[in-house]
Amino acid sequence: MDGQLVSGTLHVVATPLGNLGDLSVRAMDVLRAVPLIAAEDTRRARALLRHVGAQPALVSLHAHSPERRLDDILERLTNGDDVALITDAGTPTVSDPGSVLVRRAWAAGIAVVTVPGPTAVAAALSISGLPADRYTFLGFLPRKGASRRDLLAEIAGARWTCVVFESPNRLVRLLEDLAQVCGTDRAAAVARELTKVHEELRPGNLTELAGYYRENPPRGEVTVIVAGARPGAAADDVDEVVIRERASALLATGLSRRDAAAALARELPIGKREAYRIVTSL
Repeated sequence: MDGQLVSGTLHVVATPLGNLGDLSVRAMDVLRAVPLIAAEDTRRARALLRHVGAQPALVSLHAHSPERRLDDILERLTNGDDVALITDAGTPTVSDPGSVLVRRAWAAGIAVVTVPGPTAVAAALSISGLPADRYTFLGFLPRKGASRRDLLAEIAGARWTCVVFESPNRLVRLLEDLAQVCGTDRAAAVARELTKVHEELRPGNLTELAGYYRENPPRGEVTVIVAGARPGAAADDVDEVVIRERASALLATGLSRRDAAAALARELPIGKREAYRIVTSL
């Protein structure tokens, strides 16, 4: 576009995780040029806009915004105004609000362009030391219930690295739950306050990490990276005592027998029928 903004375009703009020096020149140009910005938190957005010397109109757009707010933004776009969508930190719509606006903009024939930049997922993976050629991002896990148990089991059986977000006050519980379903020695890492003054990346196994953060309550934004399950040896080489311990741990998380057996078969080199036999025998 040779630096020229196209009228009536929705710009999805990535903003810094913490360090304002990470804001790209292109992102600054867009924020200064658009007449309207839709922000997850207008208070945090104002601090960023002061930093770049931008003075657009601001409207809030978060998970609980009324439908009318979306209609108003789309009306501005339809009438030829450019709009920038930003979140509190990082890339909009990646475990953040905004995807509904993007979908409705495309449906209305409005151009949507990305202004890429920081994302906690890639930032945490890059310094975790865990494989990142293939990974699964699961956002924030549900706090309880079957949906949480299902995702924990999915992480336990995943063949590649998994990335999740968590609030600092629930981090220890997440690490403990993961240790139950993945095994205490599963490699992992916790990234905290990325790009900020107190940035921390702590590698270790799930039990070690749970113990550390139990003694040292974390603060700030948290990203958890969990290594994929190690390929097993031959089934005959796996001690049935180990298998039964894993089955018991899976059941202890609240999984049904069927789901526990499925997770067990994914994690260990045993067949589904054998896994179900062991689980039902407990």
